[in-house]
Amino acid sequence: MGREPSGAEGPDPAAGRLPAVTEQPRAIDEMNPDGVARKVLLVAGAGRSGTSTLAGIVSRLGMHVPLPEVPPDDSNPRGFSEPQWVVDVHDEWLSEALVQVSDSRPGAWFDTGRICSREPARIRVSEWLEPHFAEHPELVVKDPRLSWFLGLWRVAAIRTGATPVFATMLRPPAEVVGSKQKYYANKLGSSHLAASWVNMLLHTERATRPAEGDGGRVFVRYEDLLTDWVKTTTALGHALDLQTIIHTRSDQIREVHRFIDPTLRRVSSSLDDLALPRRLHELTGQTWEELNKLADEGGDTAEAHRTFDELRAEYVDLYEEAEAISRSSAEHVRLRARRRALAEAAEAPHSLADRLPHDVRAAIPPSVRRGVRKALGRERGSAGDGQ
Repeated sequence: MGREPSGAEGPDPAAGRLPAVTEQPRAIDEMNPDGVARKVLLVAGAGRSGTSTLAGIVSRLGMHVPLPEVPPDDSNPRGFSEPQWVVDVHDEWLSEALVQVSDSRPGAWFDTGRICSREPARIRVSEWLEPHFAEHPELVVKDPRLSWFLGLWRVAAIRTGATPVFATMLRPPAEVVGSKQKYYANKLGSSHLAASWVNMLLHTERATRPAEGDGGRVFVRYEDLLTDWVKTTTALGHALDLQTIIHTRSDQIREVHRFIDPTLRRVSSSLDDLALPRRLHELTGQTWEELNKLADEGGDTAEAHRTFDELRAEYVDLYEEAEAISRSSAEHVRLRARRRALAEAAEAPHSLADRLPHDVRAAIPPSVRRGVRKALGRERGSAGDGQ
């Protein structure tokens, strides 16, 4: 596939593939006679960290994933639980900003931030959200590209009269890297994937801190979700005041039990297995250790925020140092790309000329042919000009 698949690993393909979701129940009914306020649950985190599992659980408990959904594939046979429109618009914006889904550059956040601040982009998202509330008052939006545009989604949700709430999935970085290497065509190596994980998670933590109009945030360990999804999801529902989860039905709980497979964790590895550069290894480990604390009750404190600010600054320093050292490599890549482009441009006219009849080529004045060849760096001797 042309895009990077998203979310957590699905069950083993041998277990069978569920059909794509085409309709979902309207969960809030007689159990909530006073009605339910609008909420948008934004599920963030790196791809392959469990985002699909969490979104799949809450949708089966009654929250609404706007349709159509991205269809399942071999990397996630039970589905991604993400709206196709969201994936498409994020791909469009990332392409415009020249940002990769897994981008390790700290400066990439400024590139996507410019798009987040655009009024037309905010209007576009809020207008897309609005009609989906007719299906259900509590929506779930998930995509591994989401973190790049969290500020935009926060504003758009508030404009529809909804409260944005955030859930960030946490999975050991070595397992995320290993899963991406297993299921994606990774050409950039473990160091790049680990660095992009650090970049993504540190920014996601900063972008989801409490702001006016928000309804809170939670951090969910993938391990906890697989070990006891009922306890973990119930805590999430109460922390974010999601009525669909708080008042879920027994038949929906049974559906999640059929969906969850405790053996979902098909990739297990440690940081030592990745053979990362020493400083990146240490910073990745420190980031994971501090993120784990946020998933504990009472762990999301002002002191923790200061620690993450320090980790982000350390990562920026590390990246800028590596970037400065590797400028020769970057320049070499640029020169190779330029040479390849020039070669392709030079070949194209000759291919076209070969397809022209001889009498047509002969009708082109020699001076014109010489001028074209000179511009392309393909000059011939005078003997060849009359050919």
